[in-house]
Amino acid sequence: MEKNFLLILFYSASGSVKNLAHAIADGVEDAGHSVKIRTVPKISSKIEKIETIISESGELYCSKDDLINCSALALGSPTRFGSIASPMKYFLDSTGDLWGTNALENKPGMVFTSTSSMHGGQETTLFSLITFMLHHGMIISGTPYSIDELNKTKSGGTPYGPTHVENYNSSSELTRDEYEIAKKTGFRFAKLVNKIND
Repeated sequence: MEKNFLLILFYSASGSVKNLAHAIADGVEDAGHSVKIRTVPKISSKIEKIETIISESGELYCSKDDLINCSALALGSPTRFGSIASPMKYFLDSTGDLWGTNALENKPGMVFTSTSSMHGGQETTLFSLITFMLHHGMIISGTPYSIDELNKTKSGGTPYGPTHVENYNSSSELTRDEYEIAKKTGFRFAKLVNKIND
């Protein structure tokens, strides 16, 4: 089983969160760190062997082995009424066995999200994802204001993690600032992971 990879785990309905995940991955790869991108199924999906099935978007579904063996976790979900989307919440709620064995303890973590509107619950969703990580004993990393785009963005981007605002440009495509915030956050995250794991 491969180890020492940074896992980017997301759920995306419109494609916005997927685009953030891939922007973060661009930064991680620029930092020279191995990365895996995984997603979770819709709750209505029936999956027998989750680790071998590919989603409609072409991404592999996440397995618990992915969580156990990753060196760090970037976790993303769209906002649903100010909180985590149910497919991601369903998956996260299934990790009680990992919590019981401290499997994620001391792993670095970061979070990201997307909303339809500017004030649609980005921060509460990010904090819900962070709460999951804290319960697992993970080490949280955010997005510092040394990332220039965070100081000038008119769309997404928070100090708690990269974000996208869909109705800013009426698209799931990231603005230039959103992309750069996500990429630079991924780069910084990978560098921190390397320092922690040295």
